Amino acid sequence: MSSQTDRLERLITEENGGCCEADVEDRLDSLRSYQSTAPESPDADLTALKTLGNETRYNIVRLLNAADREVCVCEINPVFEVSDSAISHALSDLYDAGLVTRRKDGTWRYYETTLRAEALLAALDETQGNDR
Repeated sequence: MSSQTDRLERLITEENGGCCEADVEDRLDSLRSYQSTAPESPDADLTALKTLGNETRYNIVRLLNAADREVCVCEINPVFEVSDSAISHALSDLYDAGLVTRRKDGTWRYYETTLRAEALLAALDETQGNDR
């Protein structure tokens, strides 16, 4: 067996009282099968998570989600102590990540959370403080 699987072999030995190469291969095959549950291209998921990883963007999504309605950008700007351009950039990133929708009505732009953003926030809320 390779040095990459030495620790795995020790784990299986400890769990089962013994280990052979077939045991290691069976465990690896099982673990590899779990990879098929991940999307083939995780780019959209990773982008959404990275986008929420910024405090301003995260707080904007929380505000929009709590509002439970379309919110004009002119309502968002005064709530946060960041520049108008930072708000504009954050909203653009959130839109690009599929976490908010936007609608233009004359000179006004309205934003609202998407189902994806709502589901991510719900998952965070449900698991907050849970160890497992």
